[in-house]
Amino acid sequence: MGSITKPRILFFNPVRHALENFRKLSSVAQTEVLTSKSRAEFFNECKGKYKDIVAIYSTSSSYAVTGKFDKELVQNLPSSLKFICHNGAGYDQIDINACTARGIKVTNAPDPVTDATADLAVFLLLGALRNLNPAIESLRAGNWKKNLDFGHDPQGKTLGILGMGRIGRAVKRRCDPFGLKTIYHNRNALSESEAAGAKYVSFDELLETSDIISVHVPLNAHTRHLIGAEEIAKMKDGVVIVNTARGAVIDEAAMAEALESGKIASVGLDVYEEEPVINGLLMKNSRAFMIPHLGTHTTETLAKMESLAMENARRGCFGEELLTVVAEQVK
Repeated sequence: MGSITKPRILFFNPVRHALENFRKLSSVAQTEVLTSKSRAEFFNECKGKYKDIVAIYSTSSSYAVTGKFDKELVQNLPSSLKFICHNGAGYDQIDINACTARGIKVTNAPDPVTDATADLAVFLLLGALRNLNPAIESLRAGNWKKNLDFGHDPQGKTLGILGMGRIGRAVKRRCDPFGLKTIYHNRNALSESEAAGAKYVSFDELLETSDIISVHVPLNAHTRHLIGAEEIAKMKDGVVIVNTARGAVIDEAAMAEALESGKIASVGLDVYEEEPVINGLLMKNSRAFMIPHLGTHTTETLAKMESLAMENARRGCFGEELLTVVAEQVK
């Protein structure tokens, strides 16, 4: 009797945390890590070495070798490829329309990222509000509390959450004990239980009345540069902006100029428009409290993300229902 061929799953990055789940997957599927060194080499190997892969496992750093999963890349994937299982919540690097046209299902990992990203958003919010980054830089330069501006307390301030999804709601819950009054803007108002006391407002009202604006919308054609110079002009003088979503939701150059002028008091940023490149004005401004896209950078969260992506890949390969198909492909 001939041996049963295991379905092939191509990992664009190795699993680093959910190793036991990887071992379990490897017992029922042929798992292998991408060895292509360039986009062109990958295209060529899709005709030979990878001609029968069934699923791709991707991460936010999977595009370093092949570039974005755009229409060109999707059209070069082998006909056997039926699933792209991404281990992050955001999937703006993947052309969903091109995948749908090819009959490729795309999954993401929205739930595991919620707590870690919300925790980091609150850290950046408080750090920016208290104006801590200039103090940190001054301390490391050997100065002790010299020429430092004062920060602000959160109590009584209005927090405007742009995008009240899983992460936005988690940020709201974490900010309640600090005495912040939360308002939010979404495509649609939430139920009273989901809003948990936050008031639904128009986009303009959020811009005009918030002391702090925290961004939690996905990046797509409709949200790119959702906040630009015109929107910043509507904000309160001395507003604080926090972004842990995607950098290009905000016009980074306009934000940097407004920070330089003092229109924006401070920013707390985990994401940037052209990562890893960061606007030069932001880099020079100590009131920009910045970290290098670490929203989910914890052992526990990454293990959950990896596990969910691998489970989606396993289910796809064996004809089971996928857990987290991206919204655009849900009928």
